[in-house]
Amino acid sequence: MRILAVSDIESKSLYDFFSPDKVEGVELIIGCGDLREEYLEFLVTMMNVPLLYIHGNHDDHFKREPEGCVCIDDKFYEYKGIRFVGLGGSFRYRDGQYMYTEREMKRRIFRLWPKIHFHKGFDVLVTHCPARHLNDFDTITHRGFDCFNKLLEKYRPKLFMHGHIHRNYGARIPQKSEHDGTLVINASDYCIFDIDL
Repeated sequence: MRILAVSDIESKSLYDFFSPDKVEGVELIIGCGDLREEYLEFLVTMMNVPLLYIHGNHDDHFKREPEGCVCIDDKFYEYKGIRFVGLGGSFRYRDGQYMYTEREMKRRIFRLWPKIHFHKGFDVLVTHCPARHLNDFDTITHRGFDCFNKLLEKYRPKLFMHGHIHRNYGARIPQKSEHDGTLVINASDYCIFDIDL
């Protein structure tokens, strides 16, 4: 399956200079947070493929679900037999609707556990914030969650997508990497990739 992952930055290449050949073959769009409703709606309209999304730490402005998009935040969601788990937001560094302590994020995961257990795991983890020590920083604003590592270790999904860590923060921030057999995608701006799910 060819996937377009987007997060944090409204890509001029996709928004201002959209061309169908840039997204040829894309079957699914995943939004990893911190994008306006209008941008997500634009992508769905222009590409005519499903878009699943979670919230980022700056998404307090959301007043409605973007038209044609499906929010999978705090959900176990199945699409064409692919099992998704969505956990938006970032580490709490100030008051905000989509900011969480480690304990609060663990609680969110705990509430999803019956569905994950019933379906014998999941294939794709979609988050805004990265996992601790996996593309994150030591500063509280860009720290990852330890509990995401536990999810990755226990269920070994094929794909883990996150945003929050803009690639212009440093030259060594990878867009694609691998962690114990899981493909890790930093969706900041956008990334198009193929994966067998």
